[in-house]
Amino acid sequence: MQLFSLQGRVAMVTGCNKGLGQGIALALAEAGADIVGVSRQPADDTRQQVEALGKRFYSVEAELGHHSPTEIVNQAIAHAGKLDILINNAGMIRRAPALEFSEDDWDSVIDVNLKAAFFLAQQLTKHCIERKAPGKIVNIASLLSFQGGIRVASYTASKSGILGLTRLMANEWAAQDINVNAIAPGYMATDNTQALRDDPQRHDEILARIPAGRWGSPEDLAGAVIFLCSDAARYVHGQTLAVDGGWLAR
Repeated sequence: MQLFSLQGRVAMVTGCNKGLGQGIALALAEAGADIVGVSRQPADDTRQQVEALGKRFYSVEAELGHHSPTEIVNQAIAHAGKLDILINNAGMIRRAPALEFSEDDWDSVIDVNLKAAFFLAQQLTKHCIERKAPGKIVNIASLLSFQGGIRVASYTASKSGILGLTRLMANEWAAQDINVNAIAPGYMATDNTQALRDDPQRHDEILARIPAGRWGSPEDLAGAVIFLCSDAARYVHGQTLAVDGGWLAR
């Protein structure tokens, strides 16, 4: 259906060399978008899969939190000619009891998960406004945008911040035809949850609470991200869509 087509659009996806980011990049490519992948390491596997779908893949190697968001966006535009979509997916997590949590672990997570996401969104929006073109921003939030969690102070703060910034950016940029929304994945089988899945007690506790009865996979985000990046979501602004197997409804 044309309403969900991303043909002719260019999507920048951060952290797309594996996991959720790779799944998102492939979903957008299947819907017709060319992809700019921003990763610390070459995303060769993602490139091969995107190109197998007949779409272009442009690589920007950068470490969020260290490289300038302006420089990253400028490189992306130089490669692809334009940007229409930004997926703020890249993220990191540090685990420790709150009484022992270090300042370094706080700063490193906030810089990547929150600060970099905001300034990449800012640069994408400036680019779209200059082109007088619509834009789509999808931030990857978390169940911990809604809940406190344990032993992940900076991650919880960053993902709660993403929910708030999604609303703030929507308030300011909706009138410029920029849609800003977020997706809150549930417990997904990725590197970020490896420690939880390796802990038999935590694994079983988590699985018992998921109404769908299973951990999620990157492919489970495909429909939500295509919807939010497509014309079907033109009047959707400032929302955070949980894709969580029913976790928050429990």
